[in-house]
Amino acid sequence: MGVSIYYQARRSTPPTEAETAEVARIAAAHQASFPYEDEESLYLYDHDGSDPDEILAGSTKLPLAPDRLLPVTAHVLASVTELRRALPDAEWQVHIDDVDIPWDGDEGYALPGTRA
Repeated sequence: MGVSIYYQARRSTPPTEAETAEVARIAAAHQASFPYEDEESLYLYDHDGSDPDEILAGSTKLPLAPDRLLPVTAHVLASVTELRRALPDAEWQVHIDDVDIPWDGDEGYALPGTRA
């Protein structure tokens, strides 16, 4: 059984071309800097149009290895932080299974107790 981070952004207006390009840039940069080839990283779902207000959604299955869990979680949450900043005025939901990850306007997403 695994644990995953889920992320979703919703708003009534679709992303602009500039926002779409920035999301693609963030996703590519995340993939290039991800530390583990054999672990799942940021994964954005293809938008199927079934929910017109959903402008971004994805998930990442977290590793079971204790030495990789926090680095992967931190890396993915940093990427989701960048995505949130690239899509202003969206309503975000970010959670690990049923536990919401809090947003900090200055520092972004992080697990409680892991901020320096």
